[in-house]
Amino acid sequence: MAPDRDVQRLLIQFRDEAGEALGSPFDVPVDIGPDKLQLVCNALLQKDEPVPLAFFVRDAEIVASLEKTLAGQVVETEKVLDIIYQPQAVFRVRAVTRCTSSLEGHTEAVISVAFSPTGKYLASGSGDTTVRFWDLSTETPQFTAKGHRHWVLSIAWSPDGKKLASGCKNSQIFLWDPATGSQIGRVLSGHSKWITCLCWEPLHLNPECRYLASASKDSSIRVWDTLMGRCDKILTSHTQSVTCVKWGGDGLLYSSSQDRTIKVWRSQDGVLCRTLQGHAHWVNTMALSTDYVLRTGAFEPAEATINPQDVSGSLAELKKKAQQRYDQVRGQEPERLVSGSDDFTLFLWKPAEDKKPLERMTGHQALINQVLFSPDTRIIASASFDKSIKLWDGRTGKYLTSLRGHVSAVYQIAWSADSRLLVSGSSDSTLKVWDAKTRKLAIDLPGHADEVYATDWSPDGQRVASGGKDKCLRM
Repeated sequence: MAPDRDVQRLLIQFRDEAGEALGSPFDVPVDIGPDKLQLVCNALLQKDEPVPLAFFVRDAEIVASLEKTLAGQVVETEKVLDIIYQPQAVFRVRAVTRCTSSLEGHTEAVISVAFSPTGKYLASGSGDTTVRFWDLSTETPQFTAKGHRHWVLSIAWSPDGKKLASGCKNSQIFLWDPATGSQIGRVLSGHSKWITCLCWEPLHLNPECRYLASASKDSSIRVWDTLMGRCDKILTSHTQSVTCVKWGGDGLLYSSSQDRTIKVWRSQDGVLCRTLQGHAHWVNTMALSTDYVLRTGAFEPAEATINPQDVSGSLAELKKKAQQRYDQVRGQEPERLVSGSDDFTLFLWKPAEDKKPLERMTGHQALINQVLFSPDTRIIASASFDKSIKLWDGRTGKYLTSLRGHVSAVYQIAWSADSRLLVSGSSDSTLKVWDAKTRKLAIDLPGHADEVYATDWSPDGQRVASGGKDKCLRM
């Protein structure tokens, strides 16, 4: 009988993501697992409710035990070992598993789908010139909003969920009321070519949701006052079509263009702050690390009910709540921006501080369709015509993995509210749900008869909607 071997012990020190130490170093057995670390760390954090945590040593996650994670690494037993802890989402989103309904109604391809910030309403824009609102409790068509005279290319919900803006190929912008399906105010016209992108002012900057930014093929960005129904500012400096516009939470507007640049503007007076250069071809898409919290405004996905409700409260309360949520996600440093281009690369920027990129992210073999930060800002996902989705570290831009499985171009992706799952829609007519932790395919969702152009995951985590060339919306 072999004598019991002494279990080796190590000195460890917990640190948060910013590197701040928690408590003082203490020694633990090498074979400690994540559940024991969880108990110790939560005891040190002294929170009322214990939070689920993930632990990392030198960028490797501790899954089974500390010993297994350190296997193959040279460890000096006399030095203190830093263990980084990351709070995980308190709630868990169930993976969507089947198609619950197929919503017919559009007579042409569905180009865009979007859930409202609380997940109460769903809207879709189509090549048949209409915007349709769908009733989610019965999964039936609710209103058909008519007014556009050409394809509806982009739609955007105001962060309070009370207005939907839609832009068409005829360069007009309409505003709709989701409760009645009727038009609000007058048509916003002024662009000379079609509308490529719409974005509302964040709720914590203005709880009235009054201003809307639009980007157009006419190479300008316009800021509209939706109460007065007029154009407030015109931002011109791009020399070619503007592909995307984002309204940041710190009072900056970001625009990307086919002239290969990204421009940063001050939203109060429209002054151009800086131009970010580096891409060798058209810039197609951008994402902000704070996109998700800006989209959901004062709505907290962890408190979602089965029947989604609008967020209630006075404007000041909503503003305060949205500001708290934004500050929590943003943390100490300014928001990060990631851009994707026809030159097959992505760049990660800190646009508020520097015009040089943090990182150039290469690996895709075809142009990039969409890029998105996960709601907790830790992972960047990019979808491309090379049939793959790639995951990158949200802070450093370091390459993590490729998700392969689609047999044709990937058009659009969407994260679940807890950042654990990712859904992708492709021209191979399927949707696929991926697990961000195991980095494997979780569920395959066939059902569409043709290419899937648009996908969205509701902020309350309950449903995924998809639309495409077969004119159907599927849940």
